[in-house]
Amino acid sequence: MAAIGRFQKGEEIFYAKVVDGEVFRLRGDVFGSPSFERKPTKLKGLRTLTPVSPSKIIGVGLNYADHARENNRPLPKEPLIWIKATTSLIPDGAKIEVPYENHRTDYEAELAIVIGRRVRNTTPAAAARFILGFTASQDISDRTIQNGESQWTRAKSFDTFTPLGPYIETKIDPHDLTIQLFQNGQLRQNSSTNQLIFDCYKLVSFISANMTLLPGDVILTGTPSGVGPISSGDRLEVRIQGLAPLVNTVK
Repeated sequence: MAAIGRFQKGEEIFYAKVVDGEVFRLRGDVFGSPSFERKPTKLKGLRTLTPVSPSKIIGVGLNYADHARENNRPLPKEPLIWIKATTSLIPDGAKIEVPYENHRTDYEAELAIVIGRRVRNTTPAAAARFILGFTASQDISDRTIQNGESQWTRAKSFDTFTPLGPYIETKIDPHDLTIQLFQNGQLRQNSSTNQLIFDCYKLVSFISANMTLLPGDVILTGTPSGVGPISSGDRLEVRIQGLAPLVNTVK
């Protein structure tokens, strides 16, 4: 497998491999040992969905040292995690809706881990075997609410606050990837996953010690410095090295 997407045509929802703009339907279980049709599916009438439908989304905060500094927060001694509502998910191309116009709402580009096998209490050394792949994401955040509460779930779980996709890249090393966010064509965030305080494998190990992770679950690994507010009409593009770009607009 390489780039895997989730699509809808009429009432049918299916996974497929994406190669040079062509879509090849998956046979079998995407979390098992699937095969793929040799003839591509016609693109007409095809809708791209979020690449998975997870049982839970786990956010990770302050996982880039530069982002912790810009928030005047000390570096965490262990990963800071919370749960995001799955109803906050939207696919590539969908619109982000800001619920409170008088609140500050920020973009946050993030690399997302997609779990491929049920896992509980794994080690960092063994974590890779439980990962299906990686995709681009955003953790849209209502800062007004976040700064007024001791926990962050409400501030980050509004509908449309988790853009994800468009595809899962199953053959990539996540440890040294350029991560960028462009707002209306202007570069706002520019870093590398080698700056993560807790890398992807350490995150899977830590989180799996606290809760069972199921196939399709998503871990948002944190955002680098450069976060900023969004406004109606904005075009936000997440570019992560080796992944298809994730593009969303603000309603």
